[in-house]
Amino acid sequence: MNDQSNRSATPFVPLLLVMIGLLIWSGAQMYQLFSERSTLKTLLANQAAPFAASQKLRGQLDAVASGTQRLADQGNQNARIVVEELRKRGITINPAAAPVELPTPGGVPAGGASK
Repeated sequence: MNDQSNRSATPFVPLLLVMIGLLIWSGAQMYQLFSERSTLKTLLANQAAPFAASQKLRGQLDAVASGTQRLADQGNQNARIVVEELRKRGITINPAAAPVELPTPGGVPAGGASK
């Protein structure tokens, strides 16, 4: 008779191969996720400076708009024309409102990326 047919078949080798395959697959997935996380962090850091610049510009525009509104309230005809044209375009100005604070992306300080 055949010597190998008498041995009982053990599931050790197939299970070992499946476990090694799962381990390799999990490692590859983990590597991919860490790589993508690093890329996303870099992209966020690269966007921090333009975001801070846009916040600064928005603050300046709000200051100009509220100053123009105050001039219009004081009777300046040119300022009234500007405010009325802005109102026609759907832009309202509230000179007493506090400056709008936009949320910072992912906890990056509003002044830009941390050093």
